[in-house]
Amino acid sequence: MNIIEIYKKYHLPENLQMHMLRVAACSNLIIDNWNGVEIDNQAIIRVCLLHDMGNIVKIPEDFSKDQEFLKIRKKYFDKYGTNDHEINLEIGKQEGLTEQELTILDGKRSRKNEETLKSNSYERKICAYCDQRVAPDGVVSIKERLEDAKVRYKNKPLSVWSNEEKANHLIECSLGIEKQIMQYCKLKPEDINDFSIKEYIEKLKTYNI
Repeated sequence: MNIIEIYKKYHLPENLQMHMLRVAACSNLIIDNWNGVEIDNQAIIRVCLLHDMGNIVKIPEDFSKDQEFLKIRKKYFDKYGTNDHEINLEIGKQEGLTEQELTILDGKRSRKNEETLKSNSYERKICAYCDQRVAPDGVVSIKERLEDAKVRYKNKPLSVWSNEEKANHLIECSLGIEKQIMQYCKLKPEDINDFSIKEYIEKLKTYNI
């Protein structure tokens, strides 16, 4: 089953589909320009294409007056609960991610940037980095993306991004991850942009999971 068919099976809104396609496209661009240690290309792309399958539960109810969307959202709550990360892992497992891939998916979260920076897994680093380069409307710099996270989550006390000191540390770790990746990549950070990933997005729409 190709990735678009999987997205449709879970009734994902188009903006969420595009986010995951962009993240996977950024990773594909890095893979094609990689000259470092051996990495599992397939694992990286599969994780990126499925990494936010549970994020539909994070979409506020007032985001859409579409009754069909609200019914789908409620079905997610009833079947999976309300923790988007746990849902990401559960759906990833359902769609065939391996234990190694599930470990990457679990570890790539921005709240774990310090661990990712220290990790030996470049699969994890690339997945984390690409996710943190993609804003709702497209590819941006790490600094822009994560400074925006500080603003969006500042009033959510349980979020690491609501704590200025912790948030700044996570941003520094993310910039460190960027340096680690770029030392083995024939690209500069600014070479990863909406234009350079466009063809990859179209190719990935037919990717079979």
